[in-house]
Amino acid sequence: MKVQVRYFASLRESIGLSHETVETQVSDLLALRGELMGRGAHYRDCLAPERPVRMALNQQMVQDNAPLTEGCEVGFFPPVTGG
Repeated sequence: MKVQVRYFASLRESIGLSHETVETQVSDLLALRGELMGRGAHYRDCLAPERPVRMALNQQMVQDNAPLTEGCEVGFFPPVTGG
């Protein structure tokens, strides 16, 4: 299936992309995150399990076990702080 992946803030800068279309066979966000980490050091450094990365599916905050569907939009972004 094809999913639209968007990277925000420091993740966008580190990976070097704001978005991409990904062809995948995985069924949930956690598996997609793992698949993306396999693409190389830039992805691995940003998306590693110990990194505090927030995830959204179709513009809704979700947990990492959220199921993917054909054409869905996935967003990865670092936690935001304010003051």
